[in-house]
Amino acid sequence: MADAAVLEARELVRVFKDGEREVNAVRSVSLVVKRPDFIALIGPSGCGKSTLLSLLGLIDIPTSGEIVFEGVSLRALNDKKLREYRRARIGYVFQSFNLLSTLTVEENVMLPCILNGWAELEARKRAHEILSTLGLSHRLKVMPATLSGGETQRVAIARAVARPAALLIADEPTGNLDSVSGAAVLSLLEELNRQGTPIIMATHSENAVARCNRVIRMRDGVIVDAG
Repeated sequence: MADAAVLEARELVRVFKDGEREVNAVRSVSLVVKRPDFIALIGPSGCGKSTLLSLLGLIDIPTSGEIVFEGVSLRALNDKKLREYRRARIGYVFQSFNLLSTLTVEENVMLPCILNGWAELEARKRAHEILSTLGLSHRLKVMPATLSGGETQRVAIARAVARPAALLIADEPTGNLDSVSGAAVLSLLEELNRQGTPIIMATHSENAVARCNRVIRMRDGVIVDAG
């Protein structure tokens, strides 16, 4: 169903240790993400946005609380099962890019497709399509170290959206891009959302927020407005 819940977060808490001090990065956060959602997650730096995205993307484990993904509670899954779930079902655009330095641009984008069982020819075709959309056809065979910051960000986005995902999470996807490249990225995300992929995007960009159909505001580790 179009409006079915893809993800439910229930009373998520994430506490970090800083020496003897405890830092409550996320405090009792609950939210539901449905199929049509294109969510802008906004709030001041240090409010917990990136930590919450890491929890929702199954990269980090909550100190307490529960995540239900496509109707399945993930509380009891071990690290291996969580990695498998994340690899198969979630696309993630990292703020720090996380491209593999030993692979070319083309190979970085192909990798998630190959890991999910695609044939090499099919994965290569998809990589070329996405990289062309983002204006990077001329950079297919180069190594990540030769890319500019904006190019690196676009490759990271291409990798995240190369294979279909049940949920796409993006941490400041336009933060290092000029206006033209940023608009291309947002248009691509909008198209993926129209095709049925729900998206949660942390951003400080007013242009990015304007593209979304729902805005969630955070402050001091809590959601103050769930849109």
